[in-house]
Amino acid sequence: MKPLKILIIHGPNLNLLGTREPETYGSQTLSDINAELLTLGDSLNAKISTFQSNHEGELVDRLHQAERDKLDGIIINPAAYTHTSIALRDALLAIHIPFIEVHLSNVHQRESFRHQSFLSDVASGVITGFGNTSYMLALRGLITTLQNK
Repeated sequence: MKPLKILIIHGPNLNLLGTREPETYGSQTLSDINAELLTLGDSLNAKISTFQSNHEGELVDRLHQAERDKLDGIIINPAAYTHTSIALRDALLAIHIPFIEVHLSNVHQRESFRHQSFLSDVASGVITGFGNTSYMLALRGLITTLQNK
């Protein structure tokens, strides 16, 4: 069986993981998380690529490219854009690639403005509140979902 092609997208400020509010986001860096995802992907017969940007337009452009790359699935941590970006929602709807929304912290235990997501209702699933394990759970869930299609 050919490997599934999965894109992991990290939104704004996630490049600061490891130093940014470790009490909320943990002490692992984004590089640490990406390395774990690549290792897990290899063990699950998935080719993982990662992308991080602090700029909404770059995230939208990368989603458009995902369709041209014929990716099988996407895991996205839109970070603060979760609560503000109709552009990300529209891009995800336009490309017709199944995606999982991921958050390191439990957004429902935080400020009320973080309780609204512009992506959750169109996502294949949402995983929130398990730190870096949220990404690993999302990868396992997405691969299982794609294999059972």
